[in-house]
Formats: sequence, structure tokens, C-alpha cells
Amino acid sequence: MYNQPLFNLREIFPGAASDFFFPWSEWLGRNNIFNYDTVPALNVSDDKERYKITVAAPGLEKGDFDIAVEDDVLTISAASEKEKEEEKKKYRRREYSYSGFCRTLTLPSDVDTDAIEATYENGILTLGLYIRAAICIALSFQVRLH
Repeated sequence: MYNQPLFNLREIFPGAASDFFFPWSEWLGRNNIFNYDTVPALNVSDDKERYKITVAAPGLEKGDFDIAVEDDVLTISAASEKEKEEEKKKYRRREYSYSGFCRTLTLPSDVDTDAIEATYENGILTLGLYIRAAICIALSFQVRLH
């Protein structure tokens, strides 16, 4: 039988209870409390020359990333597979892990999609999206009053 106040909270905040208890239920069920996929934090800033996107993605290597632009949509994805094998006198242990993410952003129309730079250093992926130079055409004409 449901406790009515908690049941109402579940309707108001879907997933809150399961998100809160997720690591413990994982730990009790499969004993891998820290091995589930997350979406990395992403920050966007801009100045007069470019937009700067930083993604916190520690533990990856430069070759793990795939960055693509199609129809003004930027896709940042990464995948990493690691295998660890340990042999001792009385036992043998093998662990295999996979982690990955995919983020998509719709780019503003003033981004020069041919001039995007990316660097990965100290667990931070940084993208520089340069802003196209604004083209201003001065038109001069006279308007007649009737």
C-alpha cells in the first residue's frame, strides 16, 4: 500500500526517489556503485570573436571523442572501453568497463562551422566556435513624399 504523501511527491518530482536511491540499489544488486553512465557538465560562454564550450570529461583520451557538425547541430560524443586483468597466486580477476556520452547543441546562425577548434587537456574538452564577421551593407536611397 502506498503512503499517500510520498506517492504525491513521486507524481510532482518523477524520478527523484529512484535517483536518490539509485547508487545504493546498484550497490546491493550488482556491487558496482560507481559504474553507470552520466552526461558530463557543459559550459558555454561567448565574447565578440567566438563561443567557447567546455565539457568536463576526465578519464578519456583525445582519440575517444567524435565531434561533428551537421545542419547547424553540433554533436559531441565520446566512448571509452577499458579492460583490466589481474592474476595472483590463487585467483584471476578480469574487469571490463565501457563509458560514453553524446551531447547535441543547436548552433546560432552566426557560427562559422568551417572554423571550429577543439583541444582536450587535463580532463576538459574545449571547443572554440568562431563567429562569422558581420557583413553590413550600407544602402543609400531617397524616398519621395507624395
